[in-house]
Amino acid sequence: MKCRVCRGPAIIDVRRHNANFCREHFLRLCRDQVAKAIADFDMIRPGERVLVAVSGGKDSLALWDLLLDLGYEADGLVIGLGIGEYSDESTSYAVAYAEAKGVALQRIDLRDDYGFDVPTAAHASRRVPCSACGLTKRHLFDQAARDGGYDVVVTGHNLDDEAAVLFGNVLRWQNDYLARQLPVLPAGDGFPRKAKPLVRLAERETAAYCVLQGLDYVVEECPMAAGNRHLGYKEALDGVERSSPGTKHAFYFGFLDRAAELFASGVAEGEGKADLGRCERCGSPSATEICTFCRLVEQAAGAEPVALRPRR
Repeated sequence: MKCRVCRGPAIIDVRRHNANFCREHFLRLCRDQVAKAIADFDMIRPGERVLVAVSGGKDSLALWDLLLDLGYEADGLVIGLGIGEYSDESTSYAVAYAEAKGVALQRIDLRDDYGFDVPTAAHASRRVPCSACGLTKRHLFDQAARDGGYDVVVTGHNLDDEAAVLFGNVLRWQNDYLARQLPVLPAGDGFPRKAKPLVRLAERETAAYCVLQGLDYVVEECPMAAGNRHLGYKEALDGVERSSPGTKHAFYFGFLDRAAELFASGVAEGEGKADLGRCERCGSPSATEICTFCRLVEQAAGAEPVALRPRR
């Protein structure tokens, strides 16, 4: 097996590119793909401050490392979600990376700072755990970006993630979600710009990047994600990808090229986007007097902590 670029010994095959790469040229491929995504979708502009949503997993750590390598001013933020030992381990990898690189990492602990954790919030609000977790992370990353003067929040969503979410949204024709399923969402209504620079890299590639760069990360899936539809969609698309390499890329980027604008314009023209005011408690943009996050805090902060209960 020879590297497509230098014809030396290859260490990885990337089937959708029908190519093999040595270490040097695989790492270059990863950098080039991230740089291309950033340029093609105008994700990050020269001189802008970047806040990386860090989880301690392979995608967010690979993303942070790639952005620093590309010369961006990128700080991290990690949130301790209170999901048992999983959260402690995840946070430890984020902290270790920041210390090794000498870069800034902000830390938030839900139990210490807000009086609740994700298992308790899910139980108290009768939300599924992933819903309570997602709501919490979105709010806190947005708030940190506003408070810290960051221009853009970046997340480690990769090609596999985006294809799976698109698959689920198309199966249910969820127009509002399809209208927002873009690699970058512009700033507006008090929300920071949000970008996904890994959309041109698959999950296997971000894992390989971390191994080759010597980046340790939490390997286990979140114990509360078992049974999540998103994981089922990923498995279904994995089967298609194995028999027809490049399907995920064609599906996702075909949507961006041919349909994304239609859904975005349809929602913008007719489907009644609510005017946003400010939450009376935290000042965040909100369509109601009290934002959804503050209502979640109210429900969960006074509740008796619950033991970790993975979904089945």
